[in-house]
Amino acid sequence: MSDRSAIEWTEATWNPTTGCDRVSVGCDNCYALALAKRLKAMGAAKYQNDGDPRTSGPGFDVTLHPDALDVPYGWKAPRVVFVNSMSDLFHARVPLDFVRQVFQVMADTPQHTYQVLTKRARRLRQIAPKLDWPANLWMGVSVESEAELARIDDLRRVPAAVRFLSCEPLLGPLPGLDLDGIHWVIAGGESGPSHRMLDEAWVTQIRDTCQKADVAFFFKQWGGRTPKAGGRLLEGRTWDQMPLLVPA
Repeated sequence: MSDRSAIEWTEATWNPTTGCDRVSVGCDNCYALALAKRLKAMGAAKYQNDGDPRTSGPGFDVTLHPDALDVPYGWKAPRVVFVNSMSDLFHARVPLDFVRQVFQVMADTPQHTYQVLTKRARRLRQIAPKLDWPANLWMGVSVESEAELARIDDLRRVPAAVRFLSCEPLLGPLPGLDLDGIHWVIAGGESGPSHRMLDEAWVTQIRDTCQKADVAFFFKQWGGRTPKAGGRLLEGRTWDQMPLLVPA
């Protein structure tokens, strides 16, 4: 797989771990789980371990890839890197020592900006004090519904230079969204054959909250059968705001 990414808010992906387990309704139509099944069938070496069929699937068992730790050292030109697009670095089965190794690679390559996203906010908060946080690491949590708003409180307690929310797939309104200590919000709809519909009012509410709080807002997609089916325009324009690549 190429490290270059089609995800609008990043430039490359890096997967020192692969595989995951469903933890909330946002995982119901997981793109990574479906992709892992295809990659297993194609014989991709990193996707040959099967996860628990109740929570995971073919090729999607949590698997560490120590050999992938060297990959960013070979990237000379600066790039924005989404870490573990095919996994969750803060999954309980990823040992603390391995998380530390991933953080060390990020610290050793300050020319790059790394984006880490998790649904396991509680473990993130619990082990954050045991990690050395480099200035080029952006840390985010997924907040796909009102039921997951508490993840933001865990994120606020993490000493990352940039803290962000991924409200994708957005499955309902987020009333009372508190952006204190948050620097960036991504919102977007779900894609795929079983995609759930996105209400424009949910998105504009988040955008307006970001504007009032002076927080960067990025609208990724409306979603549909394919990621680009509904386009990216929100009230006639694109929203591609980003936090500073080099935090002050």
